[in-house]
Amino acid sequence: MEKMEWPAYLDEYEKLVIRMTTPRVIVDNAGCSNATRVMIDSARKHGILLEAVQVLIDHNLSIKKAYVSSDGRWFMDVFHVTDLDGNKITDEGDINYIEKSLGTLYYMPTTSKCVNRLTALELTGNDRVGLLSEVFAVLADLQVNVVESKVWTHNGRIASLIYVKDCDSGYPIEDEQKIDTIVTRLRNVLEGDTDIRSAKTVVSLAVTHTERRLHQMMFADRDYERKPIIWTNGDSPIVSVQNCFERGYSGVNIHCKDRAKLMFDVLCTLTDMEYIVFHATVKTGGDRANMEFFIRHIDGTPISSDAEKQRVILCLRAAIERRASEGIQLELSADDRPGLLADVMRTFRENGINVTRAEIATKFETAHNVYFVTDAIGNPVDQKIIEAVRQKIGIDKLKVKELPSIYNDNERRDDEATAGVAGAVLVSIGSLFKRNLFNLGLIKSFT
Repeated sequence: MEKMEWPAYLDEYEKLVIRMTTPRVIVDNAGCSNATRVMIDSARKHGILLEAVQVLIDHNLSIKKAYVSSDGRWFMDVFHVTDLDGNKITDEGDINYIEKSLGTLYYMPTTSKCVNRLTALELTGNDRVGLLSEVFAVLADLQVNVVESKVWTHNGRIASLIYVKDCDSGYPIEDEQKIDTIVTRLRNVLEGDTDIRSAKTVVSLAVTHTERRLHQMMFADRDYERKPIIWTNGDSPIVSVQNCFERGYSGVNIHCKDRAKLMFDVLCTLTDMEYIVFHATVKTGGDRANMEFFIRHIDGTPISSDAEKQRVILCLRAAIERRASEGIQLELSADDRPGLLADVMRTFRENGINVTRAEIATKFETAHNVYFVTDAIGNPVDQKIIEAVRQKIGIDKLKVKELPSIYNDNERRDDEATAGVAGAVLVSIGSLFKRNLFNLGLIKSFT
């Protein structure tokens, strides 16, 4: 790591405190044959685990295994990571970036994946086919340029962060009258005929992590309490909660399909629910993931009631499902122009295509957008409709893309990650908890 340079105003005591709390980070490619190991040793503070995982996922790394322990005042983590194609991290520039970013966690909050110098529009409301078409049509009509946006849908609700600037000036929108007009018109679109009470539109100039904020928005919207309104693939996460009274923890076990950013999504929700993760084990094999977290409330107490357990289960299922990639993935690459998004979304709507998730970005005057789409009830879109839409937008601009392979084909599937049925997983949860407590040195035996 780079040698630390001290500001002139720090005295020797302040330097000592920083030395003691600065995370020690080691990135190692020798200790594991199919992944890069990232080891972090630091003084513990609330939220530092989420910040560490945020650094890794923001660098497009996939976490294949993780071991977390933070009893007392110290925090020790080991992550086995690869790139999204399952390769080790060997580029020295990437390794230096990871070391530097993780090395500042304790005293400098992470700000990557944030959008600066733009106005942020936060939207939540009832999802419906054509909603995004109406939203972007309003923004185009008001001469608002969309620079970046992410859209999630879950259980009939939609949350979106849209980063915009004024078309004429190219600067953030600060005029109060124009902001009021934007808010009023977008709220009218979101409310429609059925969502007068829960639709929300918020304008902000604050810098925030986009995906972290989307989790907060959907959690506040209580999407976890609602029932799905469209068909899904049926591969729902299995979540169970048990109290480990011997050590005063609550144990959370999750078995689900593996994907990028899975651990980050779970930690976001545990943090929003004001739980602290003291120990954790994450293992992936094939396309499955098994995660165990030993948690307490901020005040040090475990989960105290069956109702609270059920709420944790519902919230964690929602956290995993929000980013689940339902439908066909379409990628748009085209010269950016005013109204481009509105035109694309209108074409989707006219062909009965529902957007379940979207990632919109503009780089060097070129739009790079990703859409996950289904039909109106969640079924795959007919191939003829997809081709008609591509013909309308441009065959060379809109392409059908398969989901990226984030799994290492050479890695063997762990025994617990291959459980065939929910019952088998649930029966073994108690022994899994005990074994992990033993591996972490928290109990003497698990037999």
